[in-house]
Amino acid sequence: MQNRIVAGIACLCLGVLVFSTQDPLIKAVSDRYPVMEVMAIRCVVALPIMLLLVHRDVGLAALVSRNFGLLSLRALTLFASYTAYYLALAALPLADAVALYFMAPLFIMVLSGPYLGERVSWQSFATVSVGLVGVLVMLRPGGGMFEWAALLSLLSAGLYGFAQMTARKLGATESSTVMSFYQNGVYLLGAIVTALVFMVVDVGHITHPSLRFLTRGWEWPTTGDFVMMASCGVIAAAGMTLLSQAYRLAPANIVATFEYTGILWAPLWGFLFFAEVPHASTVLGGVLIIGAGIFALNARPSQKVPA
Repeated sequence: MQNRIVAGIACLCLGVLVFSTQDPLIKAVSDRYPVMEVMAIRCVVALPIMLLLVHRDVGLAALVSRNFGLLSLRALTLFASYTAYYLALAALPLADAVALYFMAPLFIMVLSGPYLGERVSWQSFATVSVGLVGVLVMLRPGGGMFEWAALLSLLSAGLYGFAQMTARKLGATESSTVMSFYQNGVYLLGAIVTALVFMVVDVGHITHPSLRFLTRGWEWPTTGDFVMMASCGVIAAAGMTLLSQAYRLAPANIVATFEYTGILWAPLWGFLFFAEVPHASTVLGGVLIIGAGIFALNARPSQKVPA
């Protein structure tokens, strides 16, 4: 059991790192292309990678699953979650959007009791609380939080938490690669359908960055922009598989704490892509987050609540 928990934590930390590299790429093209075009290109690139991963892991026959409905529901929930998050990125500073999104571990911890029947220990409450304090200290929430697009990040966090609870339920019978394949497929279908809707429906002149990112017409991308969007497909294939695997292997309320490690990468990408110099609070917040993670790793695993 302990080995599975350690493996789950390792998968989650690596998955969060991989996924974090998408944020600056998507934000960089959000003022020129619609979010659904970005998602469609990403999914098309990821599709053959996902097929190969499924083939090597469990065989393509596993895609015909008796859990089709639950797999599709989870994928649809994540489609809504990531769409909301990407729309928030278009309007908010990267640090603000990430800070709000990292309410997700708290949602996961709260949901793991009633939804999964996991007993949430006081250690889990303590570590998630300390991690949340670290997020607040690191990012120093400011006036940008009152932008209505901030609600999109919170919505994304809640939907993400529910989807990963579902991954835990599916983990006994479905591989992480199958879950990720369904996720990628629903993303692609959802992007196409949404784009067709906005081709037919006249939404008028919209100026808000989030809404423009959603409703803007498709354009043929430049070579550089296409490479950025296509890179997200490789990132997504690896990230989706790692995160799904993490919640298959370990109790949700334990690995959820390590979602906070993603906050360590936001200042780095901000510095590399936007020349933002990390504040002293970044260092303090990082120490709190890492300390909470180490404590969670040594905490007693949660058990199922007796029937």
